[in-house]
Amino acid sequence: MRRVKAFLRASIAPTLFLALVGYFGWNATQGERGLQFYAVRERQLVAVQAELKRVEQERDVLERRLSGLRTQRLNPDTLDQQSRAMLGVAEPSDVVLMYGPARKLF
Repeated sequence: MRRVKAFLRASIAPTLFLALVGYFGWNATQGERGLQFYAVRERQLVAVQAELKRVEQERDVLERRLSGLRTQRLNPDTLDQQSRAMLGVAEPSDVVLMYGPARKLF
């Protein structure tokens, strides 16, 4: 019986140590900040950066279109052309060229 008690006492420290190593090892690979989560975050980062680039390009297009409407450089002909194109209105003397739906003017 003494040998069993001595064996159990001697095995408590290594068992606790192995449990702690197992716990931290599992968290290093599977946990919230582990290696698998890191790979998921990297893929999300790439997707978000692509979305950011697309939105910045869209913003640049809109800024270019808006710059023609600023009061310092407002061209009445451009304003009239743009408003007629958006409303689908033309005067009887206008020549109208119809484009397909895939082609944009601006």
